[in-house]
Amino acid sequence: MSVHVAGALALLQSYNPQVEHPGAGTFFVASLIKMILVFSVTMVLAALLTLAERKFSAWFQDRHGPNRVGPGGLLQPVADGLKNFVKEKTFPGVAYKPIFLIAPAMAFIPAMSTFAVIPFASPLPTPWGLIPMVVADLPIGFLYVLAVTSLSVYGLTLAGWSSNNKYALLGGLRSSAQMVSYEIAMGMSTIPVLLLAGNVSLPEIIQQQATMGWNVFLLSIAFFIFLVAAFAETNRLPFDLPEAESELVAGYHTEYSGMAFAMFPLSEYVAMITASGLMTTLFVGGWDVPFTLWDNTPPWTWVKTLVTLLMFGAKTLFFLFTYIWIRWTLPRFRYDQLMALGWKFMLPLALGYIVVIASAILTLDYLGVARGPLFGLILFALNAVLAVGVFVGIDRGRLISPTNTRARADEVRRLRAIALQRAAANRAGQLAGEAAD
Repeated sequence: MSVHVAGALALLQSYNPQVEHPGAGTFFVASLIKMILVFSVTMVLAALLTLAERKFSAWFQDRHGPNRVGPGGLLQPVADGLKNFVKEKTFPGVAYKPIFLIAPAMAFIPAMSTFAVIPFASPLPTPWGLIPMVVADLPIGFLYVLAVTSLSVYGLTLAGWSSNNKYALLGGLRSSAQMVSYEIAMGMSTIPVLLLAGNVSLPEIIQQQATMGWNVFLLSIAFFIFLVAAFAETNRLPFDLPEAESELVAGYHTEYSGMAFAMFPLSEYVAMITASGLMTTLFVGGWDVPFTLWDNTPPWTWVKTLVTLLMFGAKTLFFLFTYIWIRWTLPRFRYDQLMALGWKFMLPLALGYIVVIASAILTLDYLGVARGPLFGLILFALNAVLAVGVFVGIDRGRLISPTNTRARADEVRRLRAIALQRAAANRAGQLAGEAAD
């Protein structure tokens, strides 16, 4: 081990410490260290999220929650992990075992891989060069996110199919239909972000928000669509139809046990972390510290890296809390409501919003308005007007839900009359049967 460490240090020291872009050896070693750290932190945070969810749900419901394993229940995730490791692995005799065994990994790996392109702090200066605080600094990082996140549905769908269980199959089918329905709206909601930044590079999107303002204010409707779609993409309440314990037992992972079962909820929590980090990057400035440009310009220092890392973590934790808060606040949609919301409201709204924002940006550029505070202020005013129109005018004061229809009074009376006629006919049939007996 010491030989490998000495070789790595010699490789690092072979490069000019004054260069801004590190050499191949520094890049390799730094990427390896970042992969290990990001993977470890994400896994630990996913485990702690299971405890946080149970604690917050207990708080919302005026209960104690886990409090017997470790001080205040802090070691409960460790106990749960050990239980899953030693638990017996069961395999249904009618399952297609090759796909049945690989499906949990197919759900977990895309969720974990997506975080690789999300910047989580300002660049770190080292004696061997400037190290970007992102595992893979891809110029097309945003396109990578869309491509990889769409792969996770294969694990859920194949888990339901390979189990050869009707409840699991229904859960897998629901998951695939839900992913298709909301993946389009999610992708459409990010187009205004790309139009405003003029780039698909996530670091460039962060820099754009540092000069113009956060996109949550400049592109409010897009943020709303992305937030709702993110809940649906991670199969969280009120969009947990693929699991739906009251209908499908446990959905696509009904037949799983042990660590294979644990990988599904673990992949869900990792997907929550990734989605929260992506929302932070696209709409809340990423690692940018608000009301200052101190953290966005050279010279880069360790203090800037630490402060921006803490800022990114705080924003991500806020969205993770929102995930938990919504789960224990809203009831589950019916399946027809879920489909109607995605196709009848989210997609048309996203398409119309793209046209409005593209027209506004083109007009402001034509008028010579520079990309800066004034540009952002005009977009903020436009989005305020659009938000009032969507949430007050179109929705008429209700929570957005195209399935929340209000039947006309004459229609209600007609349906009640039909119900009474059917009840009378059933009662007459029962009486006739009793008389015949």
